[in-house]
Amino acid sequence: MAVVPRVPVWLWSAVMSWVAPRELRRFNRDPITEVDYRLDLDYAGDGLPQHRLDVLIPKGATAPLPVYVYFHGGGWTSGDKAALTKYCASQAIAGMVVVNANYRRARPHHMGDLLEDADAVLRWTRDHIADHGGDPARIVLGGDSAGGQIAALTAAMPSSPELATHHGIRPALPAAAIRGLVQHCSMADFRLALDGRIPMGRDFVRMLLPDRGRGTRLRDAARYLSPVDWIGPDFPPTFISSSSRDFLHTASRSLHDRLRSQRVAVDALFLGPEARTATHTWQQDAGHAESAAVYRRLQAFIARVSGPVASPA
Repeated sequence: MAVVPRVPVWLWSAVMSWVAPRELRRFNRDPITEVDYRLDLDYAGDGLPQHRLDVLIPKGATAPLPVYVYFHGGGWTSGDKAALTKYCASQAIAGMVVVNANYRRARPHHMGDLLEDADAVLRWTRDHIADHGGDPARIVLGGDSAGGQIAALTAAMPSSPELATHHGIRPALPAAAIRGLVQHCSMADFRLALDGRIPMGRDFVRMLLPDRGRGTRLRDAARYLSPVDWIGPDFPPTFISSSSRDFLHTASRSLHDRLRSQRVAVDALFLGPEARTATHTWQQDAGHAESAAVYRRLQAFIARVSGPVASPA
């Protein structure tokens, strides 16, 4: 078993702080105008910027549309929904309502807090998305990297009472309302961190635990962070995209294998080394040809699991 060099949390956070402003500009070049943008809606009622979401609606849509709820990545310590605006608009123009959400970050918060925010996003969506043209009974969750892990655990909780109870969550939605899950370069298997097979090591596990895991056996605690450990026959159909250039590629493969073993419908797009721009979370940048290929498969997946998307009038 090959052991890869580990990146400490402080270095990851420093690098992300440096790249974030550049990504915000680069990812949102040439904005999409065929979408109505309803920005910075407060989904928790406390005024915090971490508790804001955007709703993107294709112009001219006339029927209730499927809803795609998205959580950004950033290693649980950084990232912001604003950088994903064009990614989300690229999906909205295909005929869906997209919810692009912020959430609290680790340090000082832990995984239970982040999942509480994700569930609050779904509660807001359940109660309000019809006012924005969406169908609250046809929701697909998605995310990249850390956001993918948050989305996957959130998707698992309605059919995994032990997981929900552990994190103190009473799921806002029944399992039947979550029609599918999208995973871009997701951190789906924390055993790989403990075994040294991905750059995110034990420090990332401790960071996500209450009291930083003091007095806790990390391997036991990591089970409640790992979506792969909560996949059963009732898990929603899943679309995975990753590439051999993604440093979390082995986590995506682990997720794929677990879904197959549980007979959960899975559609996967795994790119090889010839896809030079397909590095970690390349899907965020709509300018890449490799992103366009992902978007086509993603949109077909959402149409398939949620019912046909409605074309704008």
